[in-house]
Amino acid sequence: MGEILDREREEKVQAEPQFRWSHDEEPHRRRKQEILSHHPKIKQFMGIDPTTKYKVAFWVAFQLLSLHLLQGAPWYTWLFCCYTLSGSINHMMTLAMHELSHNLGAKGVVPNRFLAILANLPMGIPAAASFKRYHMEHHKFQGEDVVDVDIPTDFEGWFFTSTPRKILWCLLQPLFYSLRPLAVNPKQPTRWEFINILCIIVFDAAIVYFWGIRELLYLVVGTLFGMGLHPVAGHFIAEHYVMNDGQETYSYYGPLNWLTFNVGYHNEHHDFANISGKHLPDVRKVAPEYYDAIPHYHSWVKVIWDYIVDDNISPYSRVKR
Repeated sequence: MGEILDREREEKVQAEPQFRWSHDEEPHRRRKQEILSHHPKIKQFMGIDPTTKYKVAFWVAFQLLSLHLLQGAPWYTWLFCCYTLSGSINHMMTLAMHELSHNLGAKGVVPNRFLAILANLPMGIPAAASFKRYHMEHHKFQGEDVVDVDIPTDFEGWFFTSTPRKILWCLLQPLFYSLRPLAVNPKQPTRWEFINILCIIVFDAAIVYFWGIRELLYLVVGTLFGMGLHPVAGHFIAEHYVMNDGQETYSYYGPLNWLTFNVGYHNEHHDFANISGKHLPDVRKVAPEYYDAIPHYHSWVKVIWDYIVDDNISPYSRVKR
């Protein structure tokens, strides 16, 4: 059995008034080479997962069906479904976009881009094209100041320190994830951003025309719920927030991986970004000595709880280079 991160059993990390600066290179490139030298059979898992496009199409269709079924529903039913169904599904679609940003859903770059836009549609807010650009830099330049916009800003680290403020920070995650790149590392939009925006505008207009504004809000508010204080959103914190000194990437091995394209297998993903989520558990099975012996999680809800209540953990709990 591998070591499981438990805030009551681990030696707690100490609170820092700034980010944790490292002069070492990001750890995954070297780990990948070492793992492949011992387990070359992992190469057989590299490549696309052809089932991704069917999963995306199914859940987009499910969201549209939900709009039809919830017409006329009382506000409390609408709100409950918005958080549980729309929130979970739309967050799942952000992780489909993540999978497709690595070109792991189809052969060729262009089909993956259009599949990512399809996954983006029920979210109601354009995100697929810009996400791909910034996410590729997160992998290539993990932790690098300014370049890796997955890292919170200094303001976030300074302000969101107490439990109430960290609750607010979790609620505002959609805002930070959308605005932080524009503030820290702005980029000139490409034609794909414009295509993405146009597709979302047409889709949103069609939702309002055929169903109504309430149904569009079901999608958009569901996106905000799902990326905020939500069990699935625990992966935002679990992936790279330093809960154990000396480790900057963490995996999660729990049931929510079934809904999230195995994004919880995050050490495995960063080690082998060209392996689809479907096969990340296989990587762990082939090379357990590299994954089972390091701290990992079994509950994203507990990760969120620990982050909120532990004064030693804050947005500053990230490694920078």
